[in-house]
Amino acid sequence: MALKALIFDVDGTLANTEHDGHLKAFNEAFEFFGLDWYWDSELYGELLSVSGGKERLAYYIKKYEPVLKTPLSSNDIAEIHSKKTDIFINKIAEGSISLRTGVERLINEAMDNNLRLGIATTTSFANVSAILESSLGQDGLKNFEIIGAGDVVKNKKPSPEIYDYVLEKMNLNPDDCIAIEDSEIGFNSSTASGLKTVVTLSEYTMTNKFEGALVVLDHLGEEDQPFQMVNGMPTNHTMVSVDFLKELYECTN
Repeated sequence: MALKALIFDVDGTLANTEHDGHLKAFNEAFEFFGLDWYWDSELYGELLSVSGGKERLAYYIKKYEPVLKTPLSSNDIAEIHSKKTDIFINKIAEGSISLRTGVERLINEAMDNNLRLGIATTTSFANVSAILESSLGQDGLKNFEIIGAGDVVKNKKPSPEIYDYVLEKMNLNPDDCIAIEDSEIGFNSSTASGLKTVVTLSEYTMTNKFEGALVVLDHLGEEDQPFQMVNGMPTNHTMVSVDFLKELYECTN
């Protein structure tokens, strides 16, 4: 069997979006709606255990019971989340968020080697589009055959449904692909779908173990910025290249 495709997560994997992107956007949306809420970095790290922005808001309201003049409906939560998304996209346009180390290089190398590319994420399609077009140009989305994003499946990560959806749309088996993730819920999602997974630790996932990952690294690496191995077999590679991914893939077959 040969490696046929790479499937990327987005938040924390393609780009470090959480602290300077989503977290700040949530707090600015709360201020816009006159809500006396503030999520600090520690609280947000806890809330990241819930996948999906609207779901995260609902979880926060249920667990922390913030003071509200009137109860918030699901439509109210969706409106807050929509405003937060607008703010987040503006931050991308302002250049506050960029691709992580090695991501653009690996995307280009994968395409040069005829590897198919997909995305499996819980963030919205609008967020994905903004990140890719800001970093890779107007044709950034075209690099990816399938964008599995937002509410296209009923259950978000750690459910495997988003990866199952992408695999089905690409007409691939899990054994044909490698997933690239950064978080525990994302890793649980990809592995539950049967995918071999490379993990690049991000700002909120530095302490997770990721047992069973093909390899755990600090990032994908560049020629002048080699990756640091956190967990995995020793290697002479200093960047996550197509050759390195094929070696990892073949070791499990």
